[in-house]
Amino acid sequence: MTDWFYPYPTLYPGILLKRYKRFLADVELASGEIVTAHCPNTGPMTGVCTPGSAVQVSHSNNPKRKLPYTLELIQVNDNHEPTWVGVNTALPNKVVKSALEQHLFPELGNYSQVKGEVVYGQDRKSRVDFCLYSPETETHSSGLENRKIYLEVKNTTWCNGKLALFPDTETTRGQKHLRELMALLPTSRAVMFYFINRGDCTEFAPGDTTDPLYGKLLREAIALGLEVLPCRFKISPREIRYLGLAQIRI
Repeated sequence: MTDWFYPYPTLYPGILLKRYKRFLADVELASGEIVTAHCPNTGPMTGVCTPGSAVQVSHSNNPKRKLPYTLELIQVNDNHEPTWVGVNTALPNKVVKSALEQHLFPELGNYSQVKGEVVYGQDRKSRVDFCLYSPETETHSSGLENRKIYLEVKNTTWCNGKLALFPDTETTRGQKHLRELMALLPTSRAVMFYFINRGDCTEFAPGDTTDPLYGKLLREAIALGLEVLPCRFKISPREIRYLGLAQIRI
C-alpha cells in the first residue's frame, strides 16, 4: 500500500433523490435544500445511482455555470460495508496524470515525459489519454525497453461482490480503443488502465455479460502484448488514495 493520495475539494453531504437526463441529479443537501447537480457521467451508472443513497457534491463559484453543484461521490453497500464510489468520470484522468507525473506505478518503468490527449490510431482521428516517453533514450536506442507507452484510462465502478467489472454497458468506443491499442503492438507499449473508483473490490474482469465483444477483444489484446493495470483506489470525501493493483481474472 502507498501513502499517495489526491485531495478532493470541499464536498457537501446530501441524499440522491433521482438521476435523470444522464447529466442531471436532484440532491437534498444536509440543510434540507434540494438542488439540481451536474452529473458528469455519460454511462448507465449501474449500481451507483440508487435514489436514497448518501452522496457528496462539490460546489463551484463560477458565475457562468448553470449548475453550481457537481455530483462527486455516492455511498453503496454492495459488500456489506458502506463504501464511497467516485462517479465523476472527468476526474480519473486528472488523478492519473498527477500519479504518472510522480511515477506512482513501477509497472510502467522509466519515462520523463507525460503528454495527454495524443493523436493516434490508423486514421489519426483518435486520441489516447496519455503517452509516456523519454526523448533522451528514443534518439539513441530503438530497443523494446525504450518504446513509447500509450495508456488509455477507463473509469470502473460496476462490481459483482469484490470483482470490479468493465464495461457496465456495450461500448463501441471502448472496443475501438482496444483495436487501436492492438495496432500499436509490438513497436510501442499499449496499456489499458482501469481506474477502480471504489475501495471494496480486489479483483478485476471484463464485463462479459454487458459487452461480450469487448471481453473478447480484451483477451485478444492481452495475448498480443497489451498490458492491463487494474488500479484500486479508496475513495473518501477527503481524498482518493491508491491501494495497488487488483488481481486480474480473464
